[in-house]
Amino acid sequence: MSRAHVTEKILAAKVSKGLKWADVARRVGQSKEWVTAACLGQMTMTAEQAGVIGTLFDLTEEERKWLTVVPYKGSLPTAVPTDPLIYRFYELVSVYGTTFKELIHEEFGDGIMSAIDFKMQLSREADPNGDRVKIVMSGKYLPYKTY
Repeated sequence: MSRAHVTEKILAAKVSKGLKWADVARRVGQSKEWVTAACLGQMTMTAEQAGVIGTLFDLTEEERKWLTVVPYKGSLPTAVPTDPLIYRFYELVSVYGTTFKELIHEEFGDGIMSAIDFKMQLSREADPNGDRVKIVMSGKYLPYKTY
């Protein structure tokens, strides 16, 4: 038994039951972005959240416990992603990463944007030339300290 096994079981049950992540998130009481990440093995659930997910996806008690274990974060199987959609995010950081860095440092100073104290919202944006994907990311600014 492993967290990867539980993730595979959740994905298979999601397909089998015809569920959408937004519906799962409503049952858990968290954002669809966080719940999706948690179900894919990237976040730690509370026992209560794991219970909801376990009931929804027919998980055993042992499988539910895996949802409460702090995961090894980072879900990409290769250094450079090969999935076309995920690769576009890699490309985005490759092209705009230095711009993000420069503008964040200019606005906030020497520091980083947290991926721990972080929020994300993904939505569809209607456009006459073809719908657009809108992703809003918000991370706490963490300054580097001197010592």
